[in-house]
Amino acid sequence: MARIVLGVTGGIAAYKATAIIRLLTEAGHSVKVIPTQNALRFIGATTLEALSHNSVDPDLYTDVESVKHIALAQEAHLVIVAPATASFLARLASGVADDLLDNTLLATTAPVLVAPAMHTEMWFNAATQANVATLTSRNITILEPDAGRLTGEDSGVGRLPEPEVIVETALGLLQTQDLIGQHFVITAGGTQEPIDPVRYIGNHSSGKQGIAIAKAAAHRGAKVTLIGANIGSISARNVDFVAVSDARELQKAVEANLDKVTALIMTAAVSDFRVESVSPKKIKRAIAGDKISIELVANPDILASSVTRIKADGLKCLTVGFAAETAASESDLRQLAAHKLMSKGCDVLVANDVSNGQVFGSDQNSVLILAKSGIERAVSASKTEVANAILDILIEL
Repeated sequence: MARIVLGVTGGIAAYKATAIIRLLTEAGHSVKVIPTQNALRFIGATTLEALSHNSVDPDLYTDVESVKHIALAQEAHLVIVAPATASFLARLASGVADDLLDNTLLATTAPVLVAPAMHTEMWFNAATQANVATLTSRNITILEPDAGRLTGEDSGVGRLPEPEVIVETALGLLQTQDLIGQHFVITAGGTQEPIDPVRYIGNHSSGKQGIAIAKAAAHRGAKVTLIGANIGSISARNVDFVAVSDARELQKAVEANLDKVTALIMTAAVSDFRVESVSPKKIKRAIAGDKISIELVANPDILASSVTRIKADGLKCLTVGFAAETAASESDLRQLAAHKLMSKGCDVLVANDVSNGQVFGSDQNSVLILAKSGIERAVSASKTEVANAILDILIEL
């Protein structure tokens, strides 16, 4: 868990701070919000306190005995300012510090991410660009604004980036860049095997664990190809997204990338079977009657076939398999995981108990990680923390 200071300045985009706080807290981080007095014209302290679960007091001259700007600066692992106005950029670049946020920024040695938001003309003004250049030269990360609809009827560059992008970029500053030069292929989501143009055989996988691993690997410097089965599009820095639907599409996508990666992480829940003869038209109940028989055939075992190819071609690629089990006990889960680790031939096997629908769709996970090398770890935490635990083991290997 990281201690994060979120500075909010006085722009219309201040309302997006609520989403940033929620994303950070849901990822398990502690958030202390420091709004400027002008920010409180756009968003209330009560809202910020409710979402962050921390008190909000932007006054530099309260709790003087605790020297709170120094305490905040020293305790922070990361500082984010979003939105950052043109006025704020000018003040920070010139070293002006007469409020709590400015003083905290001058005193901190933590990584700082600033996400500006303003009208296009203000962003491209020579003074603003000079201030951005100055801050960049001081190792402050500036997340350039997006193009899009601005306040009023005009559009252009100056829109605050989406909260998900801000959070992803910011958390990337926290991570040790220990995966630079590595290329991971990660599968996520659940495949859907068509029955007819309307219906399919599927599963409850949300894809959250695979997405968490992809983002964590990218944060740590890896290039990531995320093959997503029915999870929509994912936008994250250093992540190339490939959308697939059924198991055979997923297999083709994996095979197309396998010879250029250093790790294959098969998080996706792949249907074991597919319909042998998919109906080209919707099956009508009035015609089919009260019973229907569907012949199923086995889908390819993508993990096992990938392991076989890696060995046959002498590829230097670690493989991680996932097993969603309904186990009677912890010892039962370990036996099931150990058996699957051997039968699949992968380097690492991550198993979890999904009895009674637990884990699916949750931001938390409880897993047992086994490796052929003898490493064994049980992790119960957020899916982001589980992701980093898996990556730590891959680095050991």
